[in-house]
Amino acid sequence: MPEVRIAAEPRTEFGKGPSRRIRRSGRVPAVLYGHGVDNQHMTLPGHDIMLALKTPNVLIRLDGLPGKAGLCLPKAVQRDALKGFIEHVDLIAVRQGEKVTVEIPIRAEGDVFSGGMLDQQLTVIAVEAEATHIPDGIDVDVEGMEVGTAVHAEDLKLPAGATLAGDPEALVLHVVAERTAAEVEAELGEGEETAEGEEAAEAEASEGE
Repeated sequence: MPEVRIAAEPRTEFGKGPSRRIRRSGRVPAVLYGHGVDNQHMTLPGHDIMLALKTPNVLIRLDGLPGKAGLCLPKAVQRDALKGFIEHVDLIAVRQGEKVTVEIPIRAEGDVFSGGMLDQQLTVIAVEAEATHIPDGIDVDVEGMEVGTAVHAEDLKLPAGATLAGDPEALVLHVVAERTAAEVEAELGEGEETAEGEEAAEAEASEGE
């Protein structure tokens, strides 16, 4: 995975007021931690970090901080609940050759056998990989899979250098029989009857109090 260079500036002011000023100026507060060193507080250009974070597990090289430019991975991103803009970023320092545990996307490719429907239980999977060689995802060929076919974590063909970090028996996806319109209607009807029954039971219980 190619690295993205981002110009960081050390941050010396803290609190809600300074944070608002930083965001109004088009930058984002961030903190870098890891490797047993003191946390480094900084600000990052908002547009650059927004574009970088569009790539899962993007490898970032920070320029502008004291000492050697450091490599890091995004660990947590806080966004505004209404507008969605980035409010704060947590970064974790990594080194060349270091192993890290990350989640990578699972992509299903192809169409299952006629009469079947793909039910994907997991869209990401945890793997351990070298920090500078994190795979961009895993492709699963579902072309022609018949009803009843299942793929578990241990069945996935992991990219070179990556090892599974989660439960090997976890169900990733399986093929189930397509439901007819009548079956869907019947299921919805049963749900409505159950809800009505629960409401009636609650009403009776209230009258008896």
